[in-house]
Amino acid sequence: MEPSQLMPKEPLIALFPEASFGAALNCIGIAQALQALGAKPVFICHAHFQGIFAEYGFAEFPIPTQTKLSAAEQQHYWENFIEKNIPYFDQTPLEQLNSYVAPAWEAIIDTAIEAEKPLQQLLARLRPDVIVLDNVVMFPAIASAGCPWVRMVSCAETELPDPAVPPYLSACSSADPAAWQTFTARYNLAVAPAHKRFARFLESCQQPPCPPGQFLNDSPYLNLLLAPAPVRYARQQPLPAERYLYLEGCVRQEAPYIVPQFPSQNAAPLIYLSFGSLGAADVEMMQRLINTAATLPYRFLINVGAYREHYATVPDNVYLDSWFPQPAVLRECQLFIHHGGNNSFCEALYFGLPSVIIPYCWDGHDNARRAEEVAVGRYLPRFADPLGALPAALAELLADQPMHQRLHDFSATMQSSRGTETAARAILDLLKA
Repeated sequence: MEPSQLMPKEPLIALFPEASFGAALNCIGIAQALQALGAKPVFICHAHFQGIFAEYGFAEFPIPTQTKLSAAEQQHYWENFIEKNIPYFDQTPLEQLNSYVAPAWEAIIDTAIEAEKPLQQLLARLRPDVIVLDNVVMFPAIASAGCPWVRMVSCAETELPDPAVPPYLSACSSADPAAWQTFTARYNLAVAPAHKRFARFLESCQQPPCPPGQFLNDSPYLNLLLAPAPVRYARQQPLPAERYLYLEGCVRQEAPYIVPQFPSQNAAPLIYLSFGSLGAADVEMMQRLINTAATLPYRFLINVGAYREHYATVPDNVYLDSWFPQPAVLRECQLFIHHGGNNSFCEALYFGLPSVIIPYCWDGHDNARRAEEVAVGRYLPRFADPLGALPAALAELLADQPMHQRLHDFSATMQSSRGTETAARAILDLLKA
């Protein structure tokens, strides 16, 4: 970048992603671009997520906790939550509303309420020029911090409602409005207690309530969406371009990944499998996937998160690790099996890879359905024997040359868009207003 393009001073941009690797790593990509433009990005994080951002060279400011949980319990809070809810992951999205979605919203609200006063104090000390919030719930301290704030929509585009877009978390087809009505009614009923509790909290903080079923209002300044053109919906009410910016590709920079040597099948197609940091908690499902992989004529890199010690034996065509630099890995692969997290879905498109999506909860259902609708992948629901369908799905996708060409074209467009820089410039433009 030319020196004349850099900011005349070093504005402080505070990025606050939720405690998930998808949101965190997406924000790291934007922070890298902000830094290149002369800004000073720093990260606000939940205490148990410390260390992630420092590894990329960014300052971290953990939110002090007022919880009665021990340090070890805080470290594994969401992993424990997921482990308790594994029995519900084989349910349909409609069935999950009462068993998983409503309790998840209650837990998310707890984190927002607990963080409010410590976050107020931290922001008063930091005095950022702009705050970037990548979360599914509002933190009133951000809206009242006295500076512009940005909403980063790292979940599926369905998170922003529209009459022409299927309901959030539903996995509904675009062509089935009757199912939309059924799901929306059941969803609003299931989350009503959480929504009322959160509305009371917002009111106590002098903040307006959210619309029914929603827990985060749009930013009046800027909203960034990870919904590239190939999977974007045609909205009945288009989002105003002055406040809503779609990022065609928003992927962090990683050092090249060297593919390990396998004891067998080193010339076979390379497939990456990751269910994210939380999905790895379902050790039984991951073991079943590994057992299935052992029977197939491919090489597999499999992310097992913090549970590596649970796998005593590893097939010759499988390599397990607790962490992979995902963008660098995907450059080397031919296909991506994942849970439908929006970051993973968008990165598959960014690198031109077909997706096999086996979602277990949240917007993974929406992205899986959308992948099938726009012919960039396969949706294998957990409630419909996904492992039985996996071998045929892999063979079909790897052999689908027209799909590969479409994905190649999508990838070229997304990579040329320089999405992290686009996001960074839009954030810094708020300081010129």
